[in-house]
Amino acid sequence: MIDLHSHTIFSDGVLIPAELARRAEHKGLSVIGVTDHGDLSNIDFIIPRLVAVAAELNPVLNIQIIPGIEITHVPPPLIADMIEKSRDLGAKIIIVHGETIAEPVARGTNRAAIDAGADILAHPGLISESDVMAAKDKNVLLEITARKGHSLTNGHVARLAVKIGAKMVINTDTHAPGDLIDDEVAKQVICGAGLSIDYFDAMQANAMALVKNV
Repeated sequence: MIDLHSHTIFSDGVLIPAELARRAEHKGLSVIGVTDHGDLSNIDFIIPRLVAVAAELNPVLNIQIIPGIEITHVPPPLIADMIEKSRDLGAKIIIVHGETIAEPVARGTNRAAIDAGADILAHPGLISESDVMAAKDKNVLLEITARKGHSLTNGHVARLAVKIGAKMVINTDTHAPGDLIDDEVAKQVICGAGLSIDYFDAMQANAMALVKNV
């Protein structure tokens, strides 16, 4: 399984990157995206360290670590600049923390992330149809999440994505060891969103296509 959304002690996760990678490897994952929460205060600290960890561990593990960032609670007018700075620092995957109903994310974050070319819009809550259309046009992946709270709107996201033809990805938003899941649990999450089990393969293909481009 490919999971492109996780966190370490560099933000609000509980594991150091090496342990997260090892636990993901043991779970059977082939790729893990390490995407700690970032804003202008810390991306210059987080991203270079994740890039260095990935460079050191990838040659000796049976899992590929993709260093990235989850731009979180950044005001919409600043998101485009944050994405550019993150890529310049070496982030290979740019996730933006979407307008989940579980947190007071600023209105307009979803659209700003899409327009600025984020790779993945995480748990985008009650995303509008027009924003889903924009995500399709910009090839931004919409996240179906296994994360408690954020997953409450998976069905809404899935329904609009299928209706419009936007691409989706299944991620865990892992913060602790128990958040990691295998293929079978991921399929259950997808079915719980009202989708057929066949969407698992499509979402994994979308994730792989993104990984191949980094």
